[in-house]
Amino acid sequence: MKKIPVTVVIPVKNEAKNMDRCMQLVSDFDQILVIDSQSTDATCSIAESYGAEVHQFHWDGQFPKKRNWVLRNLELRNEWILFLDADEYLTPEFRTELQEVIQSQEYNGYWIRFINYFMGQQLKHGDPFQKLPLIRKGTGEYERIKEDSWSHLDMEVHEHPVLEGKVGVMKAPIIHNDFKGLEHYIAKHNAYSSWEAQRFLTLKKEGFVGLNKRQRFKYQLMERGWLPMVYFLGAYIGKLGFLDGKVGYYFSKYKAHYFLQIQTKIKELQS
Repeated sequence: MKKIPVTVVIPVKNEAKNMDRCMQLVSDFDQILVIDSQSTDATCSIAESYGAEVHQFHWDGQFPKKRNWVLRNLELRNEWILFLDADEYLTPEFRTELQEVIQSQEYNGYWIRFINYFMGQQLKHGDPFQKLPLIRKGTGEYERIKEDSWSHLDMEVHEHPVLEGKVGVMKAPIIHNDFKGLEHYIAKHNAYSSWEAQRFLTLKKEGFVGLNKRQRFKYQLMERGWLPMVYFLGAYIGKLGFLDGKVGYYFSKYKAHYFLQIQTKIKELQS
């Protein structure tokens, strides 16, 4: 079978629960790079059983972090690179469209929509989730945030790729379904909220320059203390999250609480 000429990069740490499912769906890609942060479970052995190249990333607290390190240091033998998390799964529709868009010279990257699952249920409404994980090699890298003195995250979580040229949008989605449960979800977002609080204070000193319209609006609401309420009302009511039933309510509440964590951590750091 002819391999799909795309390099798939999967950053991981202790993802054994998701790894087998993810690897099955990328096994026919030409190159699979699994970038590990010293996992203590079977993550690496599962990846190797599918023929993936496993590389260990040891972060020193400085730039670059994991994804930019890959772009700068590893041999990427395909023109296109797809960054994929272990809890993200390719749909047949996505794979078909992917093989079409990589033939085009018009765009250097593509925004992709994600079908999100929460507590085992697909969310069909609420705030849509998308990111820019498909990029043409040599056209850019993930944005650099001045965080060397305070960050505790070794991977680009909130950073987006900054690319030369035009960026398109793919129609077919990727499925996002983390099977680790609420305990992992809460712990992960607790770490993310600490990072976001530190970033807010750093950006405030700089005058919030270089942000897009959505980011500026987010930080304005956060500064005024309105973001948790505005997010909940927007996602649950305005974007029909209530149509997802109890799980839609829980998801909107957890996301609103995430923003409350950020706001209160900012207050604590300022005191």
